[in-house]
Amino acid sequence: MKTTFMAKEKDIKRECYIVDAKDKILGRLATKIATILRGKHKPEFTPHVDVGDRVIVINAANIRVTGNKLKDKIYTRYSGYPSGLRKLSLEGMLAKNPTQVIRLAVKRMLPINPLGRRMFKKLKIFKDDKSHHVTKNSIKLEV
Repeated sequence: MKTTFMAKEKDIKRECYIVDAKDKILGRLATKIATILRGKHKPEFTPHVDVGDRVIVINAANIRVTGNKLKDKIYTRYSGYPSGLRKLSLEGMLAKNPTQVIRLAVKRMLPINPLGRRMFKKLKIFKDDKSHHVTKNSIKLEV
């Protein structure tokens, strides 16, 4: 009788992927990044073990969105004080902090638990193409 394969932390071999976000659509880019961080692209994927790879995103300031999302998409946060609701459009967020747009999109696609937080730490985002984390063994990922 065959048993189901379960990955173990010591058996996991991690790769490093580089993604160029220039002129890529935000949602499609975020889903691909989340899939790689989670490890669903590997045959040894195990839901309760972090088998994902590292991802480095460059040129985050040059992403695209379709439709009227630049004006219509609203990011909200609440300070906890009366009238502490703050709203910012996607256009304003890209002007203020372009890396945060990709960071939030990917984070909301990962599990909301300690495992998801560990997966999220393997993501590095840079607004331009100057990255110190790029190595010779990095794999260029096309989205």
